[in-house]
Amino acid sequence: MTAGGDPLARLRDAAALRAEAGLRRTLRPRPDGLTDLASNDYLGLAGDPRLVEGAVAAARAWGTGSTGSRLVTGTTGLHAELDRRLAAFTGSAAGLVFSSGFLANLGAVTALAGPGALLVSDQVNHASIVDACRLSRARVVIVPHRDTAAVEQALADREEEHAVVVTDAVFSVDGDLAPLAALHAAVRAHGALLVIDEAHALGVVGDHGRGAAHAAGLAGEPDVVLTLTLSKSLASQGGAVLGAPEVIDALVDTGRSFIFDTGLNPPAAGAALAALDVLEADPGLPGRARELAVRLAGLAAGSGLETADPAAAVVPVFLGEPRAAVRAAEVCAEHGLRVGCFRPPSVPKGRACLRLTARATLEEADLTRLRAALAGIACSTGRSLHT
Repeated sequence: MTAGGDPLARLRDAAALRAEAGLRRTLRPRPDGLTDLASNDYLGLAGDPRLVEGAVAAARAWGTGSTGSRLVTGTTGLHAELDRRLAAFTGSAAGLVFSSGFLANLGAVTALAGPGALLVSDQVNHASIVDACRLSRARVVIVPHRDTAAVEQALADREEEHAVVVTDAVFSVDGDLAPLAALHAAVRAHGALLVIDEAHALGVVGDHGRGAAHAAGLAGEPDVVLTLTLSKSLASQGGAVLGAPEVIDALVDTGRSFIFDTGLNPPAAGAALAALDVLEADPGLPGRARELAVRLAGLAAGSGLETADPAAAVVPVFLGEPRAAVRAAEVCAEHGLRVGCFRPPSVPKGRACLRLTARATLEEADLTRLRAALAGIACSTGRSLHT
């Protein structure tokens, strides 16, 4: 930098370029009077009095802060109970709660792979998996989306003794499901591990919402490791890794995002435990979320807009360019709806989209407003079935 230069000029210039391309982001505090079709509150539990009481009771018993890492003072009886309950709910042997789902993925992938190992990752995996692969210092092979043959080829061709395959269970934008049974057959045949991120599947997919791995018959398999977040269907905050005791031991001993991070705060643990109680008491909640997702996709398709068959609660509406997606989100807001607006780098160039998320507590009036909004979007983009 030349003497007297402005060190922030490049940031302003980059922001101006993002604005010109329709890629600026804005923080919008809630409540904003809009019906939520954007959040990850798939079961509608974020304001549920039972979860609120779970958080309050935990705060009264343990306080608001964790006070330290889980290895020092940050583990309470609530944390140990949540470790056990999450493992039991998904059919896993053991569990370990982190302070976020992002850190759970970082911990699992970096601890299980490393220099001299091979990591095989789906090309549309979540950013937390992408970052974990980069930090692992393993050799990373990115395979085409849901391409089991490419995964098997990468495993067969490797020179490394150890290999890990990592995938989202339900992909966070397209909303489709990974071919978990086929991926497991590939890792089993080649002596590898399979890490499955259940973030968008837990609470929505499978019997009682036990997740995609459970639904695929993989619960408790020793070569399967699950990661998940507590901030979506469980309407709390935090994350977890579930798997064989050897996996959990490795994370406690070597997982940097576990060892060096403050533990999950007690109220979040209390709310997550209450959410598991609700799921076990009302096993119909996951099915309602899935049924509503199918209805959302039907409304989009019926308006002539490109969408996809949802595997869980995520429903994309593809619009192509960022400005088209931004304008579509504005149309939804004009109809009283908040929706997700995904643009590069969250999605590939040319695949900007709205992301609608189903919620088990949506009402018919919400769907009626969405139908009108989607019709307006279709007309404005020239995609209406009636033009």
